[in-house]
Amino acid sequence: MPNDRHALVTGSSAGIGQAIAERLLAEGWRVTGVDRAPAAVTHPSFTALPLDLADGDAVEAAARRLGPVQALVHAAGVLRVGPLGDSPAADAELMWRLHVAAASRLAEVLVPAMVDAGHGRVVLIGSRVAQGKAGRSQYAATKAAVIALARSWAAEVVAKGVTVNVVSPAATRTAMLDDPARALAKPVVPPIGRLILPDEIASLVSYLLSPAAAAITGQDLQICGGSSLNR
Repeated sequence: MPNDRHALVTGSSAGIGQAIAERLLAEGWRVTGVDRAPAAVTHPSFTALPLDLADGDAVEAAARRLGPVQALVHAAGVLRVGPLGDSPAADAELMWRLHVAAASRLAEVLVPAMVDAGHGRVVLIGSRVAQGKAGRSQYAATKAAVIALARSWAAEVVAKGVTVNVVSPAATRTAMLDDPARALAKPVVPPIGRLILPDEIASLVSYLLSPAAAAITGQDLQICGGSSLNR
């Protein structure tokens, strides 16, 4: 297959983002990986783009230099936890900049070009916590905003050959689980009896980027291991 499909994947140096980048590369995509951390992917079709995604102006400038892409996958994320009265404003601002503002700055540049081309895919990585969870109000708020963004963008471009979806995992086996900032907020293991694997998320993202998923848009697709069965 010719290597003419270009995807931008944020958070590509670890966890979910790295799994997605590696999956797409294996399927013949050319991938530009955005992360502040050093690149963890080695592949002839992978280009590392060092960038602080919390710097909105830098994000937009980088997107304009990048040129057209056929897929945007925003997987970068950070989790800060804390109850009311002990949730630093800086933590809330960081999560908003990374989860919401960075996605917006990228989409403002890249999605109109997809519309002009008559084809494109956008997948934002959300979280089941978007439904609300004690001690994670600011994280939940940003992830809920991601869903609202995706549905709004999908409504704008639904007839233009561009799809926009969210993939929302339950607790996933990534290095984020070992972050000292969440030492008092242990993950809840889904009913299947284990954490979700990054490769499982990458598989769904890959499908959403494929021609077979052209009729799926504006959706929040959950990989929850049964966590939503009692909803």
